[in-house]
Amino acid sequence: MYSLTSLAISVSVREELRGGAKELSMDIREVVERALEEEVKRREEEELAKSLEELKRVLSGISEREWVKAVREARNVH
Repeated sequence: MYSLTSLAISVSVREELRGGAKELSMDIREVVERALEEEVKRREEEELAKSLEELKRVLSGISEREWVKAVREARNVH
């Protein structure tokens, strides 16, 4: 899914925050990477939910009978 290649980024944080992380021997790269992964996943899920809601809205006008007919026709094409 994701490449193993790394990319260096630069970010400015409050001095006291960096100092606190350093005092606690925190691996800042690991923390930032985990936070980015979580945020990317959250936003992907959010976009998927929006897309599903739009699809639901569009498909709400199609009856079950029309769905069944369309599926059967699609099966017969192949």
